[in-house]
Amino acid sequence: MEKVTNYILENQDRYIEELKDFLRIPSISAGTENKKDIQQCASFVADKLTAAGLSRVEIFQTEGHPIVYGEWLGAPGKPTVLIYGHYDVQPVDPLELWNTPPFEPVVKDGKIWARGATDDKGQLFIHVKSVEAFFKSNGSLPLNVKFVLEGEEEIGSESLAVFLKQNKDMLKCDAVLISDTSLYAPGVPSITYGLRGLCYMEVEVTGPDHDLHSGSFGGAVANPINILASMIARLQDKKGKITIPGFYEDVLPLSKKEKESIKSLKFSEKAFAKELKVAELKGEEGYTTLERLWARPTLDCNGIWGGFTGTGAKTVIPSKASAKISMRLVPNQDPKKIAKMFTSYFKTLAPKSVKVNVKALHGGYPVVVPLEHKVIVAASEAMEKAFGKKTVYMREGGSIPIVVDFVKNLKAPAVLMGFGLDSENLHSPNEHFDLNHFRLGILSSSYFLEGLSQKG
Repeated sequence: MEKVTNYILENQDRYIEELKDFLRIPSISAGTENKKDIQQCASFVADKLTAAGLSRVEIFQTEGHPIVYGEWLGAPGKPTVLIYGHYDVQPVDPLELWNTPPFEPVVKDGKIWARGATDDKGQLFIHVKSVEAFFKSNGSLPLNVKFVLEGEEEIGSESLAVFLKQNKDMLKCDAVLISDTSLYAPGVPSITYGLRGLCYMEVEVTGPDHDLHSGSFGGAVANPINILASMIARLQDKKGKITIPGFYEDVLPLSKKEKESIKSLKFSEKAFAKELKVAELKGEEGYTTLERLWARPTLDCNGIWGGFTGTGAKTVIPSKASAKISMRLVPNQDPKKIAKMFTSYFKTLAPKSVKVNVKALHGGYPVVVPLEHKVIVAASEAMEKAFGKKTVYMREGGSIPIVVDFVKNLKAPAVLMGFGLDSENLHSPNEHFDLNHFRLGILSSSYFLEGLSQKG
């Protein structure tokens, strides 16, 4: 490994210059105006994979944006790692809030500033350079490697979901390595081993068949807004528990090791509340804030509308009132099962004076990889070597549907080895990436490939 790590350290300046070239391509996936840029970016990535030393590199055109695939399978009997990343980026609006042009990378204060720096070009590039270091130093890799790099992550990964189903044999692997998440804190090596799922519903409560004058009819008919508000309030009790019968029956509780790991993290509830500018935090009783964020299911009303909401006053009893309600799910909850439970229960909360319609809009499965799994152990040991600090373990409160697609289609564990920071303005003006984390990321990736090859 010494030759590999020396090569990485000796070529840092070149890596940064190449990353700048990568960041200069405005590969915004959301609209059609950057279609040529997306194609250019796919070609750029493919060229870098070829230059790194992979034996096969191919660009697959899709109904959306291209998928870049690369492989080197010259280590028979050794594990195969599939590395995922995305080369598309978010739009740059509002442009006037950028301190420097978003596609003209600038290095300042030890960071590189540009759209896509941390999400996800900088993190994707980490693994390309790690693989390159092995080939240039040793002429080979210690295990087999495949790359799947897409251009639609920021718009839902529709083409990749289809690609995964159609190419299971080609993508077959022992582990999926993803760097599109964050470190727990600056300089702290972190492994994300779990993601929450999602069940997203829309509800509609209907009273009279048209809006009514509240003076002429108030007190005689049910007001759908009042009824809907009452129904939503009854979905949780005073202790923050969700009241849907059977909702918690499949919830996988935290292990003793996980609880101890979360407890060991430096976290201030007061500082967290201050950062959010709220007087106090609130959630399900009996759990810490991090446990509630990462490992407990939730229910939230995301939007509510009905009646008159314009300027001034209009005294009406609305015909309809609607809301969008989401539930974050944890292993082993099933979004389809939860949607049925929610629908059945929500309708029982309505009085006969109104009609209720419930629609399931979207669902995503949760995922968790045991901390004892060899891929997690290898990733943890690799980051610890690179950073010189003990690796911490965390879950992600949000959902990354494509991770679940990988796990379900390829039957392989996923390890999220992120090197960004939540504070690096991903999706916002002045996005940036800490170049020290970029360097440590390349070292971590190299140690991971070597470590997993030894674990077999």
